[in-house]
Amino acid sequence: MLSPVTVTTHQVAIGTVNAEVLGTGTLEARVGATVGPKMAGLIARVTADQGDRVKAGDTLIYLEDADYKQQVGVAEADVAAAAAAIDRLRAEQQRAEAVRSQAALTHQRQEQAAAANASSQQELAKTAEALAIADAELARAVAALVEGQRALTTAERLLDYQRVRLHDTTIEAPFDALVVRRDRDAGDVVTAGSSVLRLASLDEMWITAWVDETELSRLAEGQPARVVFRSEPEVEYRGVVARLGREADRETREIVVDVRVDRLPDTWALGQRAEVYIGVDRREDVTVLPAGLVLQRNGRTGVLVNDDGKARWRAVDVGLHGRDEVEITSGLAPGEIVVSPAASGSGKLREGRRIATK
Repeated sequence: MLSPVTVTTHQVAIGTVNAEVLGTGTLEARVGATVGPKMAGLIARVTADQGDRVKAGDTLIYLEDADYKQQVGVAEADVAAAAAAIDRLRAEQQRAEAVRSQAALTHQRQEQAAAANASSQQELAKTAEALAIADAELARAVAALVEGQRALTTAERLLDYQRVRLHDTTIEAPFDALVVRRDRDAGDVVTAGSSVLRLASLDEMWITAWVDETELSRLAEGQPARVVFRSEPEVEYRGVVARLGREADRETREIVVDVRVDRLPDTWALGQRAEVYIGVDRREDVTVLPAGLVLQRNGRTGVLVNDDGKARWRAVDVGLHGRDEVEITSGLAPGEIVVSPAASGSGKLREGRRIATK
């Protein structure tokens, strides 16, 4: 007769089953920026390094600016000259207006005198000629003032342009951030758009995880999640699904799910790997059993129970699958005892085999 198989027992109980979807991804900042110059130049100074916290508006990079300051000075002188020319042209216009007004008054008097035969036609013609000359001088003065105003506008715009170029020799932080990478140092020559610093906002950090597309129907924004960083495999961090990707990778057939993390490890790095367990369903006050006790035999699902010292097969129906436990919808009742071999060398547990509890 075969000796009894040593088994461990588990009492069926009422509990909660949490179903989760697994995704693997990397830690990313929702808002990040590559900071660099808008124009080519020589870096004079970089004020921040990797790991530094910066505030919005802090000057992070200084380019050599001597040439740009000189160009601003030249442009300011041009504006001053154009403004002085405007004052002179306005004075000339006022003089031309006065001369024209006097010429018009003289010509009017000559017309009245000629009508009364108190003046000759020759004198009338002279005043008419003088009025025409005054009109021409006034028109010239007006045109010169308009041209002077255009020249002043052009000089002011050039000054604005040179001031912007001078301002662009300093690069500021666009938002409160952490400097996660420094690519250049003082003395380096950089081109427009090249990277000097990489910034990340700490206001919102998340795991960009890849999840199999077959799970898409079970996912939704706002679902709770557990985040486990590979640097701390024994620690769980709470999170929530922030957004779902709307395009599956055509090679891996996975979608992107962004999970916002409530808290980060004391030491972290952008791009570090993590596993995300997204809670997609939850059932409370149901019959639960450790997943390892549920067996598959001949296409059927069941468990082994203790029947008066012998192992007996019991078919069960399984509902929701959780991480460690499953829901038993039929076949078992709370309080019943399910058994499993105590160790790999305890012997194979078959229907009707005598058992001994550990």
